[in-house]
Amino acid sequence: MESKQFVIEHPSAQDFDDTVASLVAEAERREWKVPFIHDLQQSLAKSGKTVKPVKVIEICKPEYSSQMLELNNERIMSVMMPCRISVYLKDDGRTYVAIIDSGKLSAGLPENIARVMKAASDDTIEIVKTVLA
Repeated sequence: MESKQFVIEHPSAQDFDDTVASLVAEAERREWKVPFIHDLQQSLAKSGKTVKPVKVIEICKPEYSSQMLELNNERIMSVMMPCRISVYLKDDGRTYVAIIDSGKLSAGLPENIARVMKAASDDTIEIVKTVLA
């Protein structure tokens, strides 16, 4: 799942609903919390827009987030929280999964922030690998 991009996209080996369910189950198995799943297709339908299925799964691991939020100067990084996994259909009919590689975004940040962001990113990548084609 290596990429030089900040956003990593891969096709899922499962259909849309199974991909979402599998990612939630795997995140919870690894002791991540799943505070919310945004159904963007449903949200846009309320505004009269039609889009293919898109869900954004929010995941948070208190072990990581507490290290960022307990300290005054690190709290600014809350803008990057919680971690997100996007699941969506494309015109080819396949389900895709995308994440932001926050480990790559941490370059140049203080060491403690970079360390936590890399660890959270690495864990998220491992969760996503469980559904890849």
